[in-house]
Amino acid sequence: MTANRPPEAPSPSPPHRSGTHGPPGTPPHRAEAPSHLVGRARAVLRVVAMVACLPYIGLKVAWMAGSRLGIPEGSALLDGGTLLRVANGVTVLMDGAVIVLALLLTRPWGKRVPAWLLVPPMWVASGLLLPIMTAFPVQLAVGLLGGGGRPVGEGSSEPFLDPWVFGVVYGGFIVQGLALGVLFALYAGERWGRLWQGRLRDLPVGPTTPALRATAVAAASAALLPGVTHLLWVSGSTAGLDAGRAADRTGDFYVMEAVNLLFVVVTAVGVLLLAFRRSGRLSLRLPLVLAWAGSAEMACWGGWLSVAGLIGAGGAADTPTTVTVVTYAVQMLAGALVVTLGAYFFAERSAASALPTTAGAAAAAAPVS
Repeated sequence: MTANRPPEAPSPSPPHRSGTHGPPGTPPHRAEAPSHLVGRARAVLRVVAMVACLPYIGLKVAWMAGSRLGIPEGSALLDGGTLLRVANGVTVLMDGAVIVLALLLTRPWGKRVPAWLLVPPMWVASGLLLPIMTAFPVQLAVGLLGGGGRPVGEGSSEPFLDPWVFGVVYGGFIVQGLALGVLFALYAGERWGRLWQGRLRDLPVGPTTPALRATAVAAASAALLPGVTHLLWVSGSTAGLDAGRAADRTGDFYVMEAVNLLFVVVTAVGVLLLAFRRSGRLSLRLPLVLAWAGSAEMACWGGWLSVAGLIGAGGAADTPTTVTVVTYAVQMLAGALVVTLGAYFFAERSAASALPTTAGAAAAAAPVS
């Protein structure tokens, strides 16, 4: 019987939320705002990164066409010949790759690009931009205090470029680095964010863990040589320097060497934390960021300085010494070891994250007895 059943109380209506006026079931506009804002930020950062490439590309194209804009009398760039023109063409393509990366990181088709086609160029871009982003502001500060010289120069008795060129070009590089860094962080977080969730202590010990630890020790050991060399140079020693650089060291030289030393330490700390996992509650993101930034700077910046010294760019008229060549070569080796370790680490993490889904799919597909 239901005649004497008390009437059911009406279900309470959901509380009114400001800013939501749609029909029931319509998601509130406020929840959509973050996604909309992120999309707008991506579009703005894409334009910023692309525009920041124009000063460098414009100068390089002008120099390839024979212009002497920003090049003073006596500069080593005036005697570069065909080799320097080819180098300028290569660097135009390299900065043009920043434009491609900015598009790839912000357009829908970029999500379909294989990781092996995206990550290496982004790693190289990080290695070439990070030292400038770190050193140039400090060099400007040192210059304001009266202890500077030519920014990120190689040391020469003759001026390399007009001072305004460094401000325009390196300012553009800093903007490129900041914009690309944010875009890549957003992109990687959406596509691969599951691979760096959690804390170091939660990482499982797998069959390749001993090999990864051996690689980490090898990379940290290899970093000792460039670390000691940069420490000697930043402390005032001329051991291993060619005569030109030794005679023309400025505050900018010491800042750059301090930055090189910093990235060597960052690399060793990041890779050892990642391999031995003795840090308790430390987030997995921190050693990964340290290893990425440090290995990129060591390998790519070391390679860039090696090439620049061999072709005489940057005013380094003297032939690089054996110590300099070996230092940059070992620096590149250490960076390559770290990035190899990182590749295996992410391959394992990716395979492990796919296991539950695979097992679940298999169980669902199995016949019921």
